[in-house]
Amino acid sequence: MEEKILNGKKNGMLMMFVFIAFYIAAVLCIVLGAMNIEGRNIIPGVVLLIIGIMWTALGWIPFMGLKVLKPQEALVLTLFGKYVGTLKDSGFYWVNPFCTSVNPAAKTKLNQSGDVDNGGKAKGFAINLGTNGEAVELASKKISLKIMTLNNNRQKINDCLGNPVEIGIAVTWRVVDTAKAVFNVDNFKEFLSLQCDGALRNIVRLYPYDVAPNVDTTGDGVADEGSLRGSSEIVAARIREEIQKKVEEAGLEIIEARITYLAYAPEIAAVMLQRQQASAIIDARKMIVDGAVGMVEMALERLNENQVVELDEERKAAMVSNLLVVLCGNHDAQPVVNSGSLY
Repeated sequence: MEEKILNGKKNGMLMMFVFIAFYIAAVLCIVLGAMNIEGRNIIPGVVLLIIGIMWTALGWIPFMGLKVLKPQEALVLTLFGKYVGTLKDSGFYWVNPFCTSVNPAAKTKLNQSGDVDNGGKAKGFAINLGTNGEAVELASKKISLKIMTLNNNRQKINDCLGNPVEIGIAVTWRVVDTAKAVFNVDNFKEFLSLQCDGALRNIVRLYPYDVAPNVDTTGDGVADEGSLRGSSEIVAARIREEIQKKVEEAGLEIIEARITYLAYAPEIAAVMLQRQQASAIIDARKMIVDGAVGMVEMALERLNENQVVELDEERKAAMVSNLLVVLCGNHDAQPVVNSGSLY
């Protein structure tokens, strides 16, 4: 299905005044017809009366062809089931009154800009029916061409190591081909939401949550350091490309995809936190030991160079042990003064 843009004249205002003038003429015909019948001019009076009554009864039909479009709005028109074209330019139009506008996603409510107003109701207007106070919400059939953001719900997905993670994304999108959006899929908003879920799962399962050894995230057969936490920009770009491939036939353009939430699932979050803490403690201890060994080596070299004291191997070992205890301990050392002889 190819989109056909209708570049008709914006003659809605002119046609509205013409139809109003016809109504005024119909009222005059009814009045003149009644006067002619009273004046014994039966045939002309009946003709005028019939013309006036017919236009008064059916004159509302042409008004149905009046269409108003605001900027960044489109209207897909069909005539007796056949696609006529799309109005995209803002203005006041008059089209065939028997044309109907089509938008299967008009009543779809998604967690995205442009679909939910402050009251949580879809755009449209309500008509009060009867005395029971019930109102019917009539959704607008116009298709928004504005850039909108879809905030999909958080999903629980297993990463490439099998760890369950919770992730949420925000997708910025817009409609670029109204014919494909309306006729190629049943509901382009629901279609977009489902394709976002599928693309997110396809990409997330290729990455570990954090950097892991011997993991290939690019598919080139070489292990790399890609991860959901450390390569969020790359992951978001791949998600956008994956979604774009899936919604191409729906006439949608994916402008950007961003990760809005990323965390381990609650059932393993505590264990993973302990693992991270243990890894941090090990790294800190390693750094402390490396520094302590270097300081002990420097102390022995300085004592030997300056010939401050001569120590045999046993005393050196004791000194090294004491210095390492002092430098590597978690708490401040309590000094003990030896007042006796070293030997």
